[in-house]
Amino acid sequence: MSGKLLSGVCIAAGATAGLLLTVLLVPALLAARKLVLRPDPDPPADPAALGLPYEEVAFPTEDGLTLRGWFIPAPAPARGTIIFCHGHSGSMDGDIAYVPAFHQHGYSVLMFDFRAHGRSEGTRVSMGFHERKDVLAAIRFLESRGIRAVGLLGFSMGGATAIISAPLSPAVRAVVTDSAFAVLDTTVAGGLRVKGFPEPIPTLVGKTAVKLASLWLGCNLEDAYPIRWVHRAAPRGLFIIHGEADVYVPVEDARRLYALAGEPKQLWVVPLAGHREADTIAGEEYLSRILAFFDRFFPIGTGPDQEGE
Repeated sequence: MSGKLLSGVCIAAGATAGLLLTVLLVPALLAARKLVLRPDPDPPADPAALGLPYEEVAFPTEDGLTLRGWFIPAPAPARGTIIFCHGHSGSMDGDIAYVPAFHQHGYSVLMFDFRAHGRSEGTRVSMGFHERKDVLAAIRFLESRGIRAVGLLGFSMGGATAIISAPLSPAVRAVVTDSAFAVLDTTVAGGLRVKGFPEPIPTLVGKTAVKLASLWLGCNLEDAYPIRWVHRAAPRGLFIIHGEADVYVPVEDARRLYALAGEPKQLWVVPLAGHREADTIAGEEYLSRILAFFDRFFPIGTGPDQEGE
């Protein structure tokens, strides 16, 4: 091979490598950054504006962060207590609209901001890996008040976190998730497809972004994938809700989680609904189904057995 030809081959190879670096690594770095850094909260809400009694609360995590939220008690005796787990890139404020239905149905609600969200401390998000410590901290807070049984209602990242937290606490009776992912890389890939990236770039970038975020955080995010934990949720009840048209978290994630989960379990795929649009599409049926599911695990008359006097 002549020197000129070899030089040309090297230049072409370098240009190809540079292109690959730009096409894959740069989007992966940006995606990892979006996963990890503290996002802006949702617009502030006020439970009192909905006629709800509430108490501002704060409690510590096992790794030294202070989480803040609202405890919204139902009239005594409460039927049960549900912990709300919000999604990524927001705060607890965005889910306040669901609370009146729970309150009227006899459920107390604990809402809180995950670490690095809203009013809570922390600078890094781990998409469930460390957030399960937040859920366990919320459970300990309720236990300190004599509440010994809870349900978890999680949205998107919060749903994934609820799945991996439930097996860690005997206090959890039932879990309801809306738009939870099974594996994080498919969610990153979904966001890139929405932006118009052709395959195989979204798939490759999704996997790379999770690896980079793991390095950034000093933990393996794949260890906290719900797909690896969902089989341990039983005998707690699990109700998986997902929009059939979700372009960020594919509906196949919900079907995979349901297939691996033990009984008792339910799956509700809402036609035409995108990511976290099941409530909009299904209307009143959305909260009606969720409350009916929790009712199976918090039957009327069990309140004093699960909550301290």
